[in-house]
This record gives sequence, structure tokens and C-alpha cells, in this order.
Amino acid sequence: MLVIPAIDLKDGKCVRLIQGRMQDETVYSNDPEAVARRWVDAGAEMLHVVDLDAAVQGTPCHQTQIAAIVRAAGVPVQVGGGMRNVGAVAAGLASGAQRVIIGTGAIENPAFVREACRAFPGRIAVGIDARQGWVAIQGWTRTTETLAVDLARQLEDVGVCALIFTDIQRDGMQTGPNIEETRKLAASVHIPVIASGGVGRLDHIRSLMALEAVGVTGVITGKALYSGEVRFEEALALTRSERSGSTTAAVRA
Repeated sequence: MLVIPAIDLKDGKCVRLIQGRMQDETVYSNDPEAVARRWVDAGAEMLHVVDLDAAVQGTPCHQTQIAAIVRAAGVPVQVGGGMRNVGAVAAGLASGAQRVIIGTGAIENPAFVREACRAFPGRIAVGIDARQGWVAIQGWTRTTETLAVDLARQLEDVGVCALIFTDIQRDGMQTGPNIEETRKLAASVHIPVIASGGVGRLDHIRSLMALEAVGVTGVITGKALYSGEVRFEEALALTRSERSGSTTAAVRA
């Protein structure tokens, strides 16, 4: 399982929000590029970058900065926020990102997701952000009448390379991920799932590792890393020890 540090951009700064509320921000750095280098130097194999302003406004706001982060990182980066049309997706990929995350567009314009997957095969992920099981869009400012699991099933044959599932009520709270909802969503599809929201200690990552059997391949964490509640090196050691153990067992078998 990959442990993926989050870099959320708002007004050019690296911030973390509480349950997605734009007014409840904590600024962790005025230099997101340095933050990216910090996580990569610590061993990160992928970064998760979200343009929070774009998620609300609907158009990319930090394109130049995201391109600089991608260059500074030197590892695969997935980028989300404001990806509402193929032009925005193309610009995101042109920044050097390995893949782009579509969120709101998956609800408002399903044909757009299919078009993007055809145009950029293997490089389109969908973010499914849920509040009490219901998908929320437009920077989490509007809750829809679509269940997260139903949206996941609708995407099964579209060509999406990954689903990023966030429980909004857990996001930034460090109270633990929603294991059961994550399990239910991952088990309902054959698309790899990355869990997000709620990580506050190593045990939370360990609990998600138990979901690898149903297709959970990664976990995104932000506030726990920035606050120091979780040391990235320890999280990496935990997941890598599991990988090593699985490889050894396979060789012995």
C-alpha cells in the first residue's frame, strides 16, 4: 500500500482544511515546492496535489505552481481540483502530472469522464467524496443525491485508473478512516481504490492495509503528517515491511 502525502493549495500556500471548510484552514508552508521535496526526500513514491481554489471556482488556479511542484518532486504526482473539461485535464497532464483527478465532473457530466479516459488512457482518476454516504461536489459545498457506491459502480467500465475515496466528515479530524465505507466501495468494483480522510496515527494506516485484499492500494494523508502525529518514515516502514513480508511468503510458497 502506498502512503501518499497530500499537498493542498489555497492562495498559493500549502494548507489543510477541516472537513473541507475553506474558512477552517491551517497554513503549513508558503513554499509548496519545498514541501514536495521534503516528502520525496523522506521516501514518498507519489504525491497528491489538490487546487482547493479551483475545486470551488471550477477552473484551475495554480497551474504554474503545480508544474513547479511536479518538477521539484521528481516522482509521480496526481493532481485534482477544477477538472471540469478536457482542456483542464490536458493542462493538468501538461504540467507533468502522472494523472488527473476528476471529481465534480463525474456527477455533472459523465460523458466528459468517458471522453477524458479515451483521450488519456490510464491517466484519469475519479475522486469520490462522500458525506454520510452521499457524493459531495463543487469543493464539497454541495451534497448530491448519488450514493458513493453507486457512482463507483457507474465508473466500472469507463476506463478510470483509480478511485480516490474521501469521507468528508473524517477529513482533517484525525479520528480514523471510515473503514467500513471504504471496504464497501472497494469491494463493489474492480478499480483500485485510494483511501483518504481521517488518518491520525499509524494504527489507522495499519487498519487500511487490511483492505488491500478488496482493492485498496493506497492511503492519502495530510494533517497527521504536518502536525507530526504520524511520522512519514514510520508509515513508510510499516507498509514496506508488509510488502517485504508478502514477497518473502510468495517466494517460500
